[in-house]
Amino acid sequence: MRISVTIFLTDETITPTRLARELEARGFAGLYLPEHTHIPVERVTPYPAGGDLPREYGRTLDPFVALGQAAAVTERLGLGTGITLVAQHDPIDLAKQIATLDHLSGGRFTLGLGFGWNVEEAADHGVEWRTRRELVRDRMALMHALWADEPTAYEGEFGSVRASHAFPKPVQKRTLVGGAAGPKLFSHICDYADGWLPIGGRGLSESLPVLRTAWADAGRDPGSLQVVPYAVLPSPGKLAHYAELGIEEVVLQLPPAGEGEVLKVLDEYARYVQDGTGEV
Repeated sequence: MRISVTIFLTDETITPTRLARELEARGFAGLYLPEHTHIPVERVTPYPAGGDLPREYGRTLDPFVALGQAAAVTERLGLGTGITLVAQHDPIDLAKQIATLDHLSGGRFTLGLGFGWNVEEAADHGVEWRTRRELVRDRMALMHALWADEPTAYEGEFGSVRASHAFPKPVQKRTLVGGAAGPKLFSHICDYADGWLPIGGRGLSESLPVLRTAWADAGRDPGSLQVVPYAVLPSPGKLAHYAELGIEEVVLQLPPAGEGEVLKVLDEYARYVQDGTGEV
């Protein structure tokens, strides 16, 4: 099992370059970064985890810029978003960012995407909340048209692009969708993604068979589905359970802290890197 990490990198935390170097030196598989462009002060959307919204949400670094720095100082470390708020991006610009990062990193990028939870943030980007999922599906189709080997036009409900020369092309185009288990989410995964980023990794024994059935019913190769538990607080038993379910990568949560605290946690997580289960 590959052991990756995620962290809210901010202007107050460890830097992307320092963290990336330390992750690669310790044998971690990848670094996934979240995205929030801004957090409106006057908001009514409750924090999904309950209580006050943590300070780091309003200070988050742009994930593509930070991952670009991480790519420049590493050779093997996987690079991903967890998650990109696709509805809040111009899809032509986003397609170029993804392709450029994947090209320059030698095919190390994973697009983790989601639909968002902060209504006010999305509204400032002009996103109609009730149609955001279909907007994301449409924008993914447009980006895939730009990534096609030959110039390909796309005409969708929310946007279009002429047949165009658009280089570089992403090397691997790995896409994972984040969100809670359910028919709507699973339909998106089966339609345009390679797998699922279940936050926290709870309830997988019940939800994984449902997703695998939907995947097969959609005509997808059963062996190609990727499920990557995300923002996990690890224990040996938990990781062993994931391994029994056939999961090949898990993303552990790091604190949004300074260099000393983050490196201490990395040292604590090092035992899970030994064989992916903590059985050292």
